[in-house]
Formats: sequence, C-alpha cells, structure tokens
Amino acid sequence: MAWNFFKKDKDKENPEMDINDLVLSKMKPGFLVDYDMKTYQVIGKNYYQWDENGKTLEWELKQGSEVLYLEREEEDGEISWSLSRKLPIGVLEGNIADHIIENEDPPETVVMDGVSFYFEEDDIGTYHKGDNPKGLQFVVWDYSDDRQEKSLSIEQWGETKFDVTVGFEVEEYQFSNILPGAN
Repeated sequence: MAWNFFKKDKDKENPEMDINDLVLSKMKPGFLVDYDMKTYQVIGKNYYQWDENGKTLEWELKQGSEVLYLEREEEDGEISWSLSRKLPIGVLEGNIADHIIENEDPPETVVMDGVSFYFEEDDIGTYHKGDNPKGLQFVVWDYSDDRQEKSLSIEQWGETKFDVTVGFEVEEYQFSNILPGAN
C-alpha cells in the first residue's frame, strides 16, 4: 500500500486545537499573542467573581520582565477589554493606604504622576487564580481620569495590603498572531 501524503496522521493531530480557538477569549496559559509590536506569553488565566453577579476574566501576559493583565468583561451584553499593570500603592501621591485604614474608603480623587483620577464606583469580589474555586476576597475602588481614557483601581486585600492597577481600554483587533504554545 502506498503512503498517502494527504492523509492526516491521527496520532499527531491535536483534537483540542481548532483554528476557531485562536481568539483572545479562548487563550490558555502557554499561548503567545502579539500586542504593540511585542510578543507576550500567556502565563495565567484567572477570574474575578463580583458580589453583584458579574464576572471578569483575566489573562496574565508576560514579555521579558513586563507583566500586563488583559481583562474581558461583559455587561448588558456588551464585551469590553482592558489592559493594565499592577503597581504598589506608594505610586499614588499622599498616604492613601493610611487614609483607607482610618476612613474605610479612599479619597474621592487620587493623583499619580501628576494625573488626577476621580472615583467612579466600588465593588466587593473574589479573585480566583486559575480554575481554583476557592478565591481571595477583596474590595476595589475604581477611578478614571478626566478624559475617561485611563483607569485606576485600588484593591484592598485584607486589612493592610493594597495594590493599584492602572490601565486603559483596548480592542480585540489590536492583538494578533495568537498561537498555542507550550504549557
């Protein structure tokens, strides 16, 4: 029997991988994706469960020492994407951590690098690393700049641990060359 060049080798075929899986919302750890002329590796896929029944998906993207967080949120049937980075709370002007501990809320306006951010909303949620059903509870306060171009969130984890997340909205078309990689 002659070898058939066009016949698929079933042992080498990956039944889990489909060309339709190469979209942002179906990325898994190990995938590669290009953004802003850089290639990032997906190093984690996490999610936030909000007390008001919402859910935000998060992919950790790494390129060298840089780590970005791509988030997908669906509200009222509309999908939005944002890209952010985490920073220590000390990047904000003033002692915001002490203000939150003393007043149980941050100020209405916070400043980072000379840019003012204005309070918009707060929420309580649970952060889930990977598919872990047990999560960490936290409180988040969301801010935006006066042009509504940048967002800033202050996250409180427990009594005295705080993080700041700074980001902006992105569109799915800004990402390209989504490829499966090694897990």
